[in-house]
Amino acid sequence: MVSPLISPKSLKLPGAHVVVTGGSSGIGKCIAIECYKQGAFITLIARDENKLLQTKKEIEKYSVNDKQVVLCISVDVSKDYEQVENVLKQAQEKLGPVDMLVNCAGTSVTGKFEDIEVNSFERLMAVNYLGSVYPSRAVIATMKERRMGRIVFVSSQAGQLGLFGYTAYSPTKFALRGLAEALQMEVKPYNVYITVAYPPDTDTPGFAEESKTKSIPAYNQNIDVEW
Repeated sequence: MVSPLISPKSLKLPGAHVVVTGGSSGIGKCIAIECYKQGAFITLIARDENKLLQTKKEIEKYSVNDKQVVLCISVDVSKDYEQVENVLKQAQEKLGPVDMLVNCAGTSVTGKFEDIEVNSFERLMAVNYLGSVYPSRAVIATMKERRMGRIVFVSSQAGQLGLFGYTAYSPTKFALRGLAEALQMEVKPYNVYITVAYPPDTDTPGFAEESKTKSIPAYNQNIDVEW
């Protein structure tokens, strides 16, 4: 099968159902706001129910019509695939099939390799990698059936280049790139497209927490890289 090398048509957001994991703060919250401003229906997924409800109120200020809905679901996307699958089914029953899934759930731990607790490596792989695998796996079949859909993986510049102090974090973000490239090959014939975002250091609550452990001078050195 040969697929032409063409870019997909832009997804029309008015009326679209957009799911954002890690949507209660940071990049996820900002993406949800921007989609809502363009008329999308939003499902926010995160662990903290109180933060979700606060974010819901903030997003609703940007409505462009009285039909828009912001649905909040409190669940850990890295723990139990069946639970993730069930809550996404509920979301689709309320707001229709998922047109775009944005995987923003993530966390970080910094430190020298030998100083990082072993369970931190496991936890970061669960949250940053499986936390994107599970929601994507839950919506991909419907996207292929409808022959339309977008899945976004939020990686990091540390997912393109291994950085000092990020031995627990960088591999989880590299893994998203491998997943995205392999998955795109499978779903492109169905008009489903995968995007990987590689944001740099971003002013978010998560980055503020991460910065508390950046005590080694090498963390703050500038690295010039040609892409």
